[in-house]
Amino acid sequence: MAHEKVPNGKPGVIVLGGCGFIGRNLVEYLIDNELVSYLRVVDKVPPQTAWLNSKHQKIFENPIVDFRSANLINPVSCQNAFVLDNPISYVFNCAGETKSGQTDPVYKEGIVKLSTNCAQQSVKIGAEHYVELSSGNFVSSDKMPLKEDAVAEPWTFVAKYKLQVENELKNIPDLKYTILRPGIVYGPGDRSGLAPRLVIGAVYKHLEEMMKLLWGPDLRMSTVHVRDVARAIWHVATKTETIGQTYNLVDEGNSTQGSISSVISELFNINHDYWGTALSSLAKMDMNAVVEEINDKHMGPWADACNKDEVENSPLSPYIDQELLHNQNLYLYPGKLSQDTGFTYMYPSLTKEALKEVLDDYISMKIFPRSLVL
Repeated sequence: MAHEKVPNGKPGVIVLGGCGFIGRNLVEYLIDNELVSYLRVVDKVPPQTAWLNSKHQKIFENPIVDFRSANLINPVSCQNAFVLDNPISYVFNCAGETKSGQTDPVYKEGIVKLSTNCAQQSVKIGAEHYVELSSGNFVSSDKMPLKEDAVAEPWTFVAKYKLQVENELKNIPDLKYTILRPGIVYGPGDRSGLAPRLVIGAVYKHLEEMMKLLWGPDLRMSTVHVRDVARAIWHVATKTETIGQTYNLVDEGNSTQGSISSVISELFNINHDYWGTALSSLAKMDMNAVVEEINDKHMGPWADACNKDEVENSPLSPYIDQELLHNQNLYLYPGKLSQDTGFTYMYPSLTKEALKEVLDDYISMKIFPRSLVL
């Protein structure tokens, strides 16, 4: 066992994509709970330019944290990221292209090539466990949540290529891996999960208008708090029975567009409604034009609201890519992870308090108009 050679009997770990949203929260979890003896963090973006909040900035200054900049798509750069003197027990892959609206080659390289490079290096250094963060954007009905053993039919480009990675990992000799399929991840540092919806809520507060949404309130949108994602990554890594397994990673709150929009409306003290299926289906005929119109409507007022509150630069945007506005349920069955491994959620459902924490964090970083939340 690698960690027998390690001081305090605590393992050494590598977090790939450690400056990203999930990565930074995982680094925080590992350091705050004193779970590791050594922590190599790899990312192409250095911590100084990654929009880290003050807590995460301090975490990255911890002497246990060893940051390396690398382009994991490049085999040589990837190999260098895995060169270390310390024995490594666990490798956590939170890296990869997550932006919507990219081209196939970008996803192929930024997801499939990146993950296979990292998994192969993980075997080379003799890591005991490799945890791959996949995607939960697979077609499901609104009646029955999708279980892990069902046929996975991706409905976003990211999910399509993450599924390819899941299949590739099976073919890498001696790789001891576990796959986690998160739903919509939210929490401090979020810029793409529920963040655009929060920004849109703020836009309607600024406009003093009702927020109207496509489709209806029953659209399934399984959520999971980023702190539970970090806890789950560690949880499965420390158990041998999870090797070779795939687990859905969503809370037990059965989130829907309706439940999420109600919380956002309450936070900003606005009203919301839906276009309904008939009008939304009409919009589907020319989705390009509709999405362009929606984004145009939001972008200007967001810039105005930021200017008014002297928010000079922000990574946040109300822009939503077309593929995320389709009438697709994200509805995953949460039971396997808890029933088979004993994992419990700190955030069993989405609450106003949890989203308020996200907004307060943005405000403290001066990337969100304070006057729209107070």
